[in-house]
Order: sequence, then C-alpha cells, then structure tokens
Amino acid sequence: MADHVRWGILGAANFAKNHMGPAIHAARGGALSAIATSTPEKAAPFAEFAPGLKVHESYEALLADPEIDAVYIPLPNSLHAEWTRKAAQAGKHVLCEKPIAMRAEEIDELIAVRQATGKLVAEAWMVAHHPQFAKARELLQAGEIGELVRVDSTHSFYNDDLGNIRNQADVGGGALRDVGVYAFGSVRLITGQEPGEILAAEIDWRNQVDASAHVMARFPGFLYTGRVSTRAAPWQEIVLHGTRAVMRLPVPFNVQVFGEARLELHGPGLETRTWRWPAENHYVLQVEAFNRSATGAADYPLPLEFCRGTQAFVDRIFAAAPRG
Repeated sequence: MADHVRWGILGAANFAKNHMGPAIHAARGGALSAIATSTPEKAAPFAEFAPGLKVHESYEALLADPEIDAVYIPLPNSLHAEWTRKAAQAGKHVLCEKPIAMRAEEIDELIAVRQATGKLVAEAWMVAHHPQFAKARELLQAGEIGELVRVDSTHSFYNDDLGNIRNQADVGGGALRDVGVYAFGSVRLITGQEPGEILAAEIDWRNQVDASAHVMARFPGFLYTGRVSTRAAPWQEIVLHGTRAVMRLPVPFNVQVFGEARLELHGPGLETRTWRWPAENHYVLQVEAFNRSATGAADYPLPLEFCRGTQAFVDRIFAAAPRG
C-alpha cells in the first residue's frame, strides 16, 4: 500500500455516488479503484470521475481483491456492523457510514475485531473533521464564552417516503440512527463531556420508526437539549450559551448543502465575531485523515471508542422514551 490507499466501495448507494465516492477519489493519499454492485450500470456514474474503475459483481469479490486496501461501506444501517467485521477480517481497512452499529455492544465487538486484525476501522462521521469544530473547541477551552451553562443542538429534514430506508424499521431506519449522531455526538465532541442523567426523552413513532426524538440531559457542567426529526422542515444548528457570550454554529452538519460553514461568537456586549469556511469539504478532509492513518502517518482522530459513546447515548434515549 505504501503511502497510497486503494479504495473500494460496497454498493452503489446514491450518497456514495454524490458525496463519498468523489471525495475518496479527490482526497490526497488515495484513489477510488473498485466498486461492488450486482447491477453494472449503477457503476457508470462512479467511472465518470474514477476512470479505470474495477467493477465486482459481489461484495465478497471486492473483499477478496488483493489490489484493494480499504473499503467504504454505505449499506443500510442494519448491515453496517456485519460488513465492517467481514471487511476487516478480509484484511481491509474500513470506513463505514454512521451509525457503524445498531447498539453500543456491537461497537465493542468491532473494537475487538480492530484489535485482532490490526486494521483501521472507523465510523464515517465527517463533521468531526471540519475545522469549525476544532475552532469551537478552541474558543470554549479558552474561556471565550465564560462558564458553559446550556447547549442546544438540532438536526431535522422532511422525508415521509415509506419506500425510503430511513422510514423502514427492518433496516435500521429512524431519526435517531440517521442523524442522532450529529445532534447528540456533536455536543460530546465540542465539550469533551459525557451525558449524565437523562431528564426527559420523547419519541414520535411513525411506521414503527422514530420519526422525531427530543431529549433533555444533564452533563457535568451544563444542561443539554437536543432534537432530531425526519418529519420537520430542514434545520440544523448548535448553540453553546455561556455566562459571557453565546457561540453558534448555524451550519454544523450539511456544510455546502444547507449553507456556508461559519461560527458566530455573540458577545461579550453587543459585538459579534464570525469565522467562515466557504470551501472546506469535510468528506474530503475525512478521507484524507483516514488515508494518513491507514498508511501509518498519523493516528485517526475519531476512534471507535468515541463513536461508542454517542451510540450509548442514543441507546439510552431509546430506553428512556416510552413507546406510544
């Protein structure tokens, strides 16, 4: 592999076609080399930006390819842990879409697989690689907002298509698993704190999946409220309210889709300072970080142990919310 990672993708999902496939091929230190799909015509859009792309007719065939070093997995949620395990045991580094597992205990199993195989196994949570989050942590740790009192985060979009996997219980659909990692993981990422008592949790169930979830939790140093929904108008933001100022990230998750990434610091007084990142592609940054780690140049900044913490939080929300 040397310093160049040869990537394969399991499946021709639209998200892989529109976002992660181009990012893999554009990222420094690697290139998209193969895709596995039983429908060859679905590989054509990938070949447009990755000339010479090898097409395998099965996932197993791609995992057996000695010319592939790493795989990206965009399969339905319920298949993530299974194929992550198979890929690592086949000798491939693995970047799997979130959630990498359906329960925290499954991530324990993947950590064990990572340790046994020596392969890099990671969850594809791209926001952690965007510089706006590093800046938010920096400002918070520097005391720019004073003592942190409250954090609020939201991620919503509208999707009532029952044919979409996000609305199908048997493949792990629902708002918590689809976007909960954003609203609930981001607060852990920025503050470095872990949730304590869950004070309130409410889930709106539709078609046997959690279409919306609202939670209030006590962290060691602040009160947290968060909400996710697949049945509300598109919206996202993170607000950190301190005794001295308020920090706001109005486009924390879908950068360049929902809008331009920026960080606003309101106060002290009436002043507002703003940092902007108009061109940063967090998918490319994620793959570049993965490539550096896969080639031994750096540790991966988002280990499975962190991802387990977010999944454990989501598991606790499911347990705390009575099912109507």
